[in-house]
Amino acid sequence: MRQQSGNEYAAQYDSGYNAWLSYPKLQQGPLYKQYAKWCGAVSVTEGGETIQAALQEWTRGIASLLDLEAVSKPQLEDFGVAFGTFTGDHPLLQGLFEDETVQAVGVEGFAIRTSQSLKCIAVGASSQAGVLYGVFHLLRLIASGKDIENLDEIVNPVNSLRMINHWDNFDGSVERGYSGRSFLYENNQFTKDMDRITDYARLMSTAGINAIAINNVNVHALETLFISTYLPDVARIADIFRIYGIRLYLCVNFAGPMHEGEVGTADPLDAGVKEWWKSRAADIYAAIPDFGGFVVKADSENRPGPFTYGRNHADGANMLAEALEPYGGIVIWRCFVYNCKQDWRDRKTDRARAAYDHFKPLDGQFHDNVILQIKNGPMDFQVREPVSPLFGALERTNHVIEFQIAQEYTGQQRHVCYLVPQWKEIMEFDTQAKGGPAPVKRIVDGSLWGNRLSGIAAVSNVGNDRNWTGHLLAQANLYGFGRLAWNPELSAEEIAAEWIALTFGTDTAVAGVISRILLDSWEIYESYTSPLGVGWMINPEHHYGPNVDGYEYSMWGTYHYADHQGIGVDRTVATGTGYSAQYMGSNAVRYDSLEECPDELLLFFHHVPYTHVLHSGKTVIQHIYDTHFEGAERAEGLLDAWGGLKGSIAEGLYTQVEERLQGQAAHAKEWRDQINTYFYRKSGIADALGRTIY
Repeated sequence: MRQQSGNEYAAQYDSGYNAWLSYPKLQQGPLYKQYAKWCGAVSVTEGGETIQAALQEWTRGIASLLDLEAVSKPQLEDFGVAFGTFTGDHPLLQGLFEDETVQAVGVEGFAIRTSQSLKCIAVGASSQAGVLYGVFHLLRLIASGKDIENLDEIVNPVNSLRMINHWDNFDGSVERGYSGRSFLYENNQFTKDMDRITDYARLMSTAGINAIAINNVNVHALETLFISTYLPDVARIADIFRIYGIRLYLCVNFAGPMHEGEVGTADPLDAGVKEWWKSRAADIYAAIPDFGGFVVKADSENRPGPFTYGRNHADGANMLAEALEPYGGIVIWRCFVYNCKQDWRDRKTDRARAAYDHFKPLDGQFHDNVILQIKNGPMDFQVREPVSPLFGALERTNHVIEFQIAQEYTGQQRHVCYLVPQWKEIMEFDTQAKGGPAPVKRIVDGSLWGNRLSGIAAVSNVGNDRNWTGHLLAQANLYGFGRLAWNPELSAEEIAAEWIALTFGTDTAVAGVISRILLDSWEIYESYTSPLGVGWMINPEHHYGPNVDGYEYSMWGTYHYADHQGIGVDRTVATGTGYSAQYMGSNAVRYDSLEECPDELLLFFHHVPYTHVLHSGKTVIQHIYDTHFEGAERAEGLLDAWGGLKGSIAEGLYTQVEERLQGQAAHAKEWRDQINTYFYRKSGIADALGRTIY
């Protein structure tokens, strides 16, 4: 791996390129002395690529954190660190980890133990990837200022699939990309910058990611050739990913046999189609033996799929699964399926129902190597929507939850919006499956229904911007997703604290300000944009900026159905779309009831007068006014809080965030004014506090 010079490292730190691999130098003190005692020597006896990558990560991290060279020795003569696999030949590991511990460590897990008598901190694992994760864990403990004198842990990831979905296009553009262009492709060519690919793999691995789909689910003509003509280029990226414990996946076009002109149909039951995909699978695995599999978007938003041939989603997914099954590959089939051409003037038509209506009847019909990928909500990554009712409803089908790290509807990485609290809330939601309690986190980890395949996927937020994510603070979402996928029991506060320590250091005053900004940001963004569960009040197509009637798929003109009398979507059983009945137990009752529905989702489930009184005691219209005024004020407060850090963090890091927060504060006022004005004119009801609304 390429080594960095001191000047290069400093420049990359100041730009944010090193992200949470920055490892800012620790201050002198008792903990520093403790770390220096243990970290001056390191012993590794195995030579695999991933083990050697772990050794490089360790020496690089210790040099940055402690300004100390970790001398590599075959045997430790005094205090030091040793790591390797349990089946390796390191005597310290064999002596420190008894059979019971070895058996408790899963294929990607690790054990870490401090032995005062042997003067050794040992990291042992079943696999080389586990060793790498263990080394990253130990570096994280040191960077966060944790005691390492008495470590004795067994750590296994909760979710087996921890996946990033890139929406990069071969021309170099990124669909829903807010961090520059792709660093994977440009002008229909694969990148030659393998150093950046390596650094990206390092970042993903330390966050716990083990699977990456490298191209857009909306597969274009040339990208169809990734599984044939461009396969050697794909294999070069897979070779780098493999070192860091990551399996490469490809998004494929369901109509691939037709696009390459070899088969005149894409009918999943056609023998020629089946053979075409089997031939492609054989070619892929010859080039990439550990290829993960296919990600497929079909029969939605004009994408081809099995509906064209009178087949269902199980027919389509199973055909691909049969091609991959001999090699251990999987098909990840997205449940984002709805008719974007339907007539929204009919208020019985409801996009929210679509995923459940399509996939619930097919439960149990998918092959064992098919995973359904379900968006966290029934719509499309809004700042607030209910949990998809498919979670808990599919008892006999592998499935993963899909989040969106890219802030398509949450500020597009121009506004700070730390999404881990939102994801935590979703993961904790009790679906009441099997009579409950059945939180989403226990469904997606496979434990509730005993799924063989399960986990978490998310849409990437990275691009070729020097700091990866455009907004430096948006790195916290990327890091946070990986950590939450690894361990859903981590709190949003804990994850934020880790990211801050790894990126900015352990100064408590600095950490306190950044933590508060992150943890308040979701609530602030929601308050000046989307009231009470109403989403999509944004400009059509590019989805940035306020446009109350801007929802592009609504022929009726709005998503929120606001008129001069009231606002909201009636999704009740008696008078609405009946969507509330897709939930289980008391969830269905609560959402269907105007009296019981939680305020934050009221307008998602009910159409009410502007004078309807919320549980908070405010009317709907006053809530809209108050939250938008307060949200804009709090957005200004984020900028003020950040201003207090000037001189306390690197100038390059400070300046880039300051610029983004300045833009957010101004844009929040635009949101406030447009939304308040719209609803004032629509309702004719003045602000009870007498504030100016034009």
